[in-house]
Amino acid sequence: MGETQNLHSPLRNRSSLKKPLLIVLLVCITSILLICTYMYPQHNVKSPACEGLSSRGCQAALSGWLDVHVRKHTDEEVAARVVIRDILRTPPALSSKSKIAFMFLTPGTLPFERLWDKFLQGQEGRFSIYIHPSRLRPVHISRHFSDREIHSDQVTWGRISMVDAERRLLANALEDPDNQHFVLLSESCIPLHTFDYTYRYLMQGNVSFIDSFEDLGPHGTGRHMDHMLPEIPRQDFRKGAQWFTMKRQHALIVMADNLYYSKFRQYCRPGVEANKNCIADEHYLPTFFHMLDPGGISNWSVTYVDWSERRWHPKTYRARDISLNFLKNITSDDVSVHVTSVGKRGEELHWPCTWNGIRRPCYLFARKFHSDSVNKLVRLFPNYTSTVV
Repeated sequence: MGETQNLHSPLRNRSSLKKPLLIVLLVCITSILLICTYMYPQHNVKSPACEGLSSRGCQAALSGWLDVHVRKHTDEEVAARVVIRDILRTPPALSSKSKIAFMFLTPGTLPFERLWDKFLQGQEGRFSIYIHPSRLRPVHISRHFSDREIHSDQVTWGRISMVDAERRLLANALEDPDNQHFVLLSESCIPLHTFDYTYRYLMQGNVSFIDSFEDLGPHGTGRHMDHMLPEIPRQDFRKGAQWFTMKRQHALIVMADNLYYSKFRQYCRPGVEANKNCIADEHYLPTFFHMLDPGGISNWSVTYVDWSERRWHPKTYRARDISLNFLKNITSDDVSVHVTSVGKRGEELHWPCTWNGIRRPCYLFARKFHSDSVNKLVRLFPNYTSTVV
């Protein structure tokens, strides 16, 4: 019996040693994972270690283990953020006099002025018009558009001059205190709903409709410039369509910003770093709002555009492409689609459009439409527009 006990005792010792070794091994693996999480943070991606926890709860748990380093803001950043914070805290001054400012960024004459005139009929006192013609002075056929040009300058596609034109339009529209919502449109844009529907959608909505998404490909995050550091980190660099609608508070902080705008003015252009081709109007506002008021924007645009051809510019619709069913499909679409530059054909990102937390159609406007489609659109307008939000 004693011999049997002696024979088994080494086995017992080995099995008893396995438990502390396993514990040490697990602690080591966990420590390595936590260190990697600290050194290489992945924004908007939940770690497997955080499954079952809210992102805030997971961050709190990790912060208990690690002394997370937070970069100290520069004096310029502190000053900019204080001003922006106080502007955003100002309550909206909506009243019966509140207006939408429609801001047209165009090379010259507006080919769809007849359609817009029909859209605006009977709505005097509820809208303002501002036109930035970058090449030729427009010829008007609607009284709503006559003499509404602002001081303009040349605009080059893909350069900071496009952002400058947007800011010029905002500055002029902000001079009227009754303008409470601001819509940027191009000469190829058309309205998709009645004025009343559009007015309620924008004025009663709880966000500005500014496009902003993360594109991890070469034409997204790949355009970030190291020269933009430290104020604009690579992980906060965003992309989006330039065609925004924004509330007055957001228009004010755009005009108040010089710090972040100056980074894009200096460095978001070709030839600064290697072969990066940064396009300012696709990145400035999406990045700015993602950093400073991410909860105050929709992250999708209310202006429909078709990127299915995967070219540098979206598809242009001609008269032969337009039908009542085609327009109704756009007006009822309630899923926003973004095309990234990841992979050969680009990956598509889909998410539902919500208005004040309720699933609603995404789009109030659409582009690009060729001038030869104006007669057909004017004729179809009463049949495809919606009146109830």
